[in-house]
Amino acid sequence: MPNPALLLQLVEMKMPFGKYENTVLCDLPVSYLEWFNRKGFPEGKLGMLLQTMYEIKSNGLEYLLQPLKKK
Repeated sequence: MPNPALLLQLVEMKMPFGKYENTVLCDLPVSYLEWFNRKGFPEGKLGMLLQTMYEIKSNGLEYLLQPLKKK
């Protein structure tokens, strides 16, 4: 069972740097997440969240986040 607090962070936290700065993590394009997967995810909480988002998008599990997204 996915951690609800972690899923909530994916729909609330914004990317703090880079090409997609200020984009909510769940809205990052899969190509950007694939780039991180090849090059290496950042250290710490952000890296863990980006890696989780990569896994969600790669496995077609984005429906898990829909109920949590703000309207």
